[in-house]
Amino acid sequence: MIFEVWAPKATAVEVDVLGGRRAMSPGEGGWWTAEVEGAGHGTRYAFVVDGDGPYPDPRTRRQPEGIFGQSAVYEHARFTWSDHDWKGRDLRGAVIYELHIGTFTPEGTFASAIEKLPHLVELCVDFVEVMPVAPVPGGRNWGYDGVDLYAVNETYGGPDGLKSFVDACHRAGIGVILDVVYNHLGPSGNFLRPFGPYFSGFDGSYWGEAVNLDGPESDEVRRYFIGNALQWLRDYHIDGLRLDAVHALHDKRAKHLLAELSEEVDALACSVGRPLSLIAESDLNDPRMVRSLDAGGLGMTAQWDDDVHHALHCAVSGESHGYYQDFAQLSALAKVLTQGVVHDGTHSSFRARAHGSSFAGVPGHRLVACLQNHDQIGNRPAGDRLPIPALKLGAGLLLTSPFTPMLFMGEEWGGAYAVPVLLRSCGARAARQRGGCGGSGSSTGSGTCGRRRTLRTRSRS
Repeated sequence: MIFEVWAPKATAVEVDVLGGRRAMSPGEGGWWTAEVEGAGHGTRYAFVVDGDGPYPDPRTRRQPEGIFGQSAVYEHARFTWSDHDWKGRDLRGAVIYELHIGTFTPEGTFASAIEKLPHLVELCVDFVEVMPVAPVPGGRNWGYDGVDLYAVNETYGGPDGLKSFVDACHRAGIGVILDVVYNHLGPSGNFLRPFGPYFSGFDGSYWGEAVNLDGPESDEVRRYFIGNALQWLRDYHIDGLRLDAVHALHDKRAKHLLAELSEEVDALACSVGRPLSLIAESDLNDPRMVRSLDAGGLGMTAQWDDDVHHALHCAVSGESHGYYQDFAQLSALAKVLTQGVVHDGTHSSFRARAHGSSFAGVPGHRLVACLQNHDQIGNRPAGDRLPIPALKLGAGLLLTSPFTPMLFMGEEWGGAYAVPVLLRSCGARAARQRGGCGGSGSSTGSGTCGRRRTLRTRSRS
């Protein structure tokens, strides 16, 4: 088989495989290649760049020993799919359920999550939104400091585990949205720098150095991220991507990365014959995010709408501190439910400036709204959730709103367990304490499909 890697500044690159190092040949565009007989599915390998390394493949599809181990060849075609009749799902009229594989069940695996799909079918969920699954330091964390973006966390079940989960979801009539992070990479286990100019050299956000989307040699960096997105949608049969914090994508090119990604995803959707969605997390309140490319927008299918969350939260909790201060009055709730956002060019006290623009004419389904999500729960000092009385009131408002509603795991029965930021490996006990659909708390209701009108509040026993 042929090994290849992009390393435009290197003078020598070797592939460490089958017990020895083999020199690679330079080619066009900074790509290096080497043909190795006897290598195939499962073969361990790594790259050595100008004598340094060995390092995992930047596009590694599998990391059996974790982020500090060698890469392994993984052939997508070896997996047998059974979702041949799956035609996809449209986001319009859908209900999304956000979950974290590592804490959704006590076992924290794709296989154990599959066992809970009947509960989600009974709940009438249309999509599950899976928090990031890229390899991370330790066994489990939130996933937003992942590395080896083309691979799948082995703790959860690796690439075959994810495919089995998607296949099972499709058999159950549920679409899958995968949360991906392209605005930065985690600091631990990030070995991209020796290969090329993947980063811009400045802090692009609170979370780390900005990726190089518009500087010298950035064409291949953009292909790295766009290729990653296409891999999930094509090779893993994922139905949509939630793009983390796109406001932290620093791109001054005439065609923004998101517009380029939208074009290619639209083309792929035509090729595979099913709808593919791109959902942006953005705090810009900029309607261009969800306008079509033809109308001068960035072509996103939808975006998260924090203003709806903030207004709902203030209304049912009474809180008004921090960024909630502009949402404390019921007039804010009325405005957001009728106009989509509160800050449509108005003054933001938290930012001390005018913020946002009008969303007039934007269909409600293009705004994904929630009462709780991983950020709004996990970023609280105690990781606490809303009490059941507040949940009931908020759910009534959310599920009858014009927006695409999203539930966070366990919200359907009023789960009160804390969801702190997961920073280190956690075992079954921690997963059981934080889990969303594990234990004996699964709803055993009548199965009536209430869609946006029913919220089960059964307590976990």
